[in-house]
Amino acid sequence: MSQEVRGVIARAKGAPVEVTTIVVPDPGPGEAVVRVQACGVCHTDLHYREGGINDDFPFLLGHEAAGIVEQVGAGVTDVAPGDFVVLNWRAVCGNCRACKRGKPWYCFATHNAKQKMTLTDGTELSPALGIGAFVEKTLVHAGQCTKVDPAARPAAVGLLGCGVMAGLGAAVNTGGVTRGDSVAVIGCGGVGDGAVAGAALAGATTIIAVDTDPRKLEWARGFGATHTVNARETDPVEAIRELTGGHGADVVIEAVGRPETWKQAFYARDLAGTVVLVGVPTPEMKVPDLPLLDVFGRGGALKSSWYGDCLPDRDFPLLTSLYLQGRLDLDAFVTEEIALDQVEDAFGKMHHGDVLRSVVIF
Repeated sequence: MSQEVRGVIARAKGAPVEVTTIVVPDPGPGEAVVRVQACGVCHTDLHYREGGINDDFPFLLGHEAAGIVEQVGAGVTDVAPGDFVVLNWRAVCGNCRACKRGKPWYCFATHNAKQKMTLTDGTELSPALGIGAFVEKTLVHAGQCTKVDPAARPAAVGLLGCGVMAGLGAAVNTGGVTRGDSVAVIGCGGVGDGAVAGAALAGATTIIAVDTDPRKLEWARGFGATHTVNARETDPVEAIRELTGGHGADVVIEAVGRPETWKQAFYARDLAGTVVLVGVPTPEMKVPDLPLLDVFGRGGALKSSWYGDCLPDRDFPLLTSLYLQGRLDLDAFVTEEIALDQVEDAFGKMHHGDVLRSVVIF
């Protein structure tokens, strides 16, 4: 039988979100119901509210979450009631051409729950990134539940479900940062600071944080940045080159998602260096005007990173272990803990750059 719980929805483009009653069905085959303990307020949720993803309103927002499995449907063997899990939106299928070629992080047929959560009048909800976790309990595909050490703080490890993993993975998985590398990160919000932390974990010796907000630059230092550049005061391309012996960085990670900052990243890398785009652009944005000879002559790689090219079953338990060992400070990403009815206020704080992450606690 179904359950009625409280959750946050976006009814229409640009309208304030609201707390309302959500109907959660019992899990069907391959599905699980998870009692959410914590869920971060991610910029992607704001994109959904603003209609920047699609127009399948109403949306059940929230996706960066951790909680306890409460029920599982038929055929579920990898998780069981009582398991502590981080939710992921890349539950790989194992059968598509990417999975069969040994590159499951590119899976083209990721799993989501087949049943829909609804409003009490039967209106079907579109869960953000196939999760919908600004809710006391949520229905997901069991493959979206990744077991991690239950000793971990839900508000901290839940952030692996999106922003921190996206940034850290952009550095380690996509960018291939390794010991001795020089790395520049353009944009030091939650994703960018995840990239800074990832570069530090990988052993990069020069980590340059670039932003226009002095507060964010100071946060980046806390995650391992060795140098900071205020792009409002200094040309970031010239500054990055100066800090890397005139050459440019081995890896430049663009965590803003704008043409002008991507172009900066392109010219701030060393010859044969790597540019990683992890910032999410909007549909109307175009690749900036670049001489094709520069693309050819500089060599290297221009990459995009979706979810940090992660494999949740591989990466979430590993990063949780590093957190519990004190080697990855996930707690530092949690600026504030809030209630479910404070999500709209959290969007405002995010827009003004006042927080790295607001986290809803249930």
